[in-house]
Amino acid sequence: MDLVPARSTAPAKRPRGRPRKTVDERDDGNRRRALIVGAAKLFRRKGFAATSTRDIAAAAGMQSGSPFYHFKSKQALLFAVMEEGMRSALERQARVLESSGAAEPAQALRVLVRNHFEVLLGAGSDFIPVMLYEARSITPRQRTSLAALQGAYEAPWVPVLEALHAAGRLKAEVKLARLLIFGALNWSAQWFDSRKGASLDELTAAAMGLFIGETA
Repeated sequence: MDLVPARSTAPAKRPRGRPRKTVDERDDGNRRRALIVGAAKLFRRKGFAATSTRDIAAAAGMQSGSPFYHFKSKQALLFAVMEEGMRSALERQARVLESSGAAEPAQALRVLVRNHFEVLLGAGSDFIPVMLYEARSITPRQRTSLAALQGAYEAPWVPVLEALHAAGRLKAEVKLARLLIFGALNWSAQWFDSRKGASLDELTAAAMGLFIGETA
């Protein structure tokens, strides 16, 4: 009889379920997010063409080639900035509308305008200016995809504007009013400076006075 048992030659059983992720794999989502946030800031400040992948990697604390592990190209990262920004804005607007309980059209418009200023000017708001000024740098197919998200974002505004128009409080035709309202609101991303004293609530009050003559 052997004193040392023979080593089994049978293959080791694999653990059930999905294999555990490595530390790097678990961090992929965070790194991807860091790239998108860093790229959005750089694209807004320097422009898409003037921003290098080295700049983006440095902003995210990565090596120069690391962005290509997450995105095929700088252009793909640009589209991700725009797409994820719009999806985040859609989710935020849905939450705000659900929690506000605004039933009266003027009140609902105030909620929508105030939230849009937060999307435009609040934390993580770099994607809107990037969308406005770098659309030429993405493909027609990508522009079509973003247009669908933009349409979904603007859809809740339409019945509110229609109700205000029917009540005589919105004088312009609804389609043109919607375009003009978004044009006016979005332009604030170019000139607004919180250090000069105006708050987002004050901007909202001014916008409501401009759009439907509501002073309170």
